[in-house]
Amino acid sequence: MAEKDLIVKPRRPKGDDGYKTFSIRVKEETVSRIDEVSAKTGRSRNELIGMFLDYAVERCKIEGQT
Repeated sequence: MAEKDLIVKPRRPKGDDGYKTFSIRVKEETVSRIDEVSAKTGRSRNELIGMFLDYAVERCKIEGQT
């Protein structure tokens, strides 16, 4: 049986995956509500927050701007 090479690709530098890590302050009530959705859907808190932010940013309207 012929041996095959093991190909190891360099790991991308941290933060080079298209994501940015940062912290925010959130009301405990909001975290509890997100945790409830997480428990019901099996999705992580992080995944849900990303979905919620994408949804809101795409639909955000700034008053007085055209």
